[in-house]
Amino acid sequence: MRLASCLQILQALTLPLTFLFLVFGISYRDHQSLIISGCIFIVFLLLVISNMIMTPMLRCPLCMIPPMQKRGCTKHRNVRRLLGSYRLKVATTILACGYFTCPYCNEKTAMKVRSKRMNGR
Repeated sequence: MRLASCLQILQALTLPLTFLFLVFGISYRDHQSLIISGCIFIVFLLLVISNMIMTPMLRCPLCMIPPMQKRGCTKHRNVRRLLGSYRLKVATTILACGYFTCPYCNEKTAMKVRSKRMNGR
């Protein structure tokens, strides 16, 4: 989930960066900026494709809905957004705090690997 969170945040950053270089390149007639904006847009498309592949596999352990995938399900009433996105909020809390709050069931889930216990030992 940490890798998917990094990709989600990079995806959120690359699109505004693409438009920034595009506007700069058009306004100052700088061909180098236009090439950079095209390369950043290709990276954005690759990030979108990789997120489309990764996010359906990552699920909330309680409600079993992928919290980082855009769904038509109803969100919990107490869940907050970050910059207008529930997925970005999940991604940043995973990287910054080590847990995430599912936007559908509003349960906190720690990002820790639990030790396996064999028959109560």
